[in-house]
Amino acid sequence: MTSRYDDLTREQLAVLVPELLLIGQLIDRSGMAWCISAFGREEMAQIAIEEWAGASPVYTRRMQQALRYEGTDVITIFKGLQLDIGAPPQFMDFRYAVEDRWHGTFHLDHCGALMDVEPMGPEYVRSMCHDIEDPTFDATAVATNPRAQVRPVHRPPRMPTDRAPHCAWTVIIDDAHPPVTAMPAFDVISRTLAASLELSPISPTGEGMRDYSGPLLDDVDFGAFSHSALVRIADEVCLQMHLLNLSFGHAVGQRTDAPAAREICRKQLIGIAGIAAERLCRALALPRDAAGALRVLELHPLLNPAAYVSASVADGTLSVRPSPAHQDGGWITLCGPDSTDALSAAVQALDPHLDVEVAGSPDEWTLQVVTRATPAKERGEVAVTRFSTGASFEFEPRMSLPITPV
Repeated sequence: MTSRYDDLTREQLAVLVPELLLIGQLIDRSGMAWCISAFGREEMAQIAIEEWAGASPVYTRRMQQALRYEGTDVITIFKGLQLDIGAPPQFMDFRYAVEDRWHGTFHLDHCGALMDVEPMGPEYVRSMCHDIEDPTFDATAVATNPRAQVRPVHRPPRMPTDRAPHCAWTVIIDDAHPPVTAMPAFDVISRTLAASLELSPISPTGEGMRDYSGPLLDDVDFGAFSHSALVRIADEVCLQMHLLNLSFGHAVGQRTDAPAAREICRKQLIGIAGIAAERLCRALALPRDAAGALRVLELHPLLNPAAYVSASVADGTLSVRPSPAHQDGGWITLCGPDSTDALSAAVQALDPHLDVEVAGSPDEWTLQVVTRATPAKERGEVAVTRFSTGASFEFEPRMSLPITPV
């Protein structure tokens, strides 16, 4: 199926991809606040562990296969992190060094997630940087080599409080290491339609890099990839978000009844829907009117990739049809004629006078953007997500250079 990103220019796609990676990171800024409220800090940390450990090995392997850098070494792990919503460029400013294929290090010159959590106190910092990071780094590495160990040199809480870099880690692969095994959540997410979704292969023609089989780069220049490669990367990054959300929903659902779990997932979607729309509109310089709002929805990760979420825009109307995302119980099942809050949050990110009118059934509906006389107030779920410094983060131009073994 043709991607909805096909009609963007190569230059637009190079802007879009890092935006999508950052939007994926903000899913937790939206969702975990409601988990803390419902279950407390410690259980929130367990949800985060299960969420990332369930999804990241699945989507890490998908990206390796798509961009032809499959392997079992440290370089493969580092390339995967550079294309992972858990480590969006610059916001999570990973700096890599490679000693040889089996030994490497990285540190974070800037950790946006830490900036978000530090004001909440050292207990929350420890939950993120110790309780969550240890098992989830290993879970990500297991997609490449189950004998990889990611271990801290130092990490927050920061002592002194302005310590830089924010953290530092070693990555060592050794046959003597006990193999890491996947968590049960991985088996659940592996069985979803999202996990095995087929996307269009990258075209062997066209200007630019068609894969990432070459050297490891310190700052990936997305503008160096071909148009076809960027389309595939964008679709894969959106699929990462869907897989993470499915894993989030599964983890929450293990701890409460179905209506309560659905409400937490609904609030998570509303928050990320609004902030994602805001960032996409700004990054792509889209008009802040009804036509721009429809275009934002068309490009929004909620409705992408096209092979996963069946939707189309024609004559000022967005039409949604049954799709694999419905069968998986994904984000799209939280939208429809009786559940318009996330859709409204997305269009109101462009202009608070905008709103949506939705008609049809839960799985098949149409949407039109309308203008109200009275501007809507920002939804509380969006305001919660805006707490993250990622909501207003700005990318800067950087030079991309190969990383050579030291």
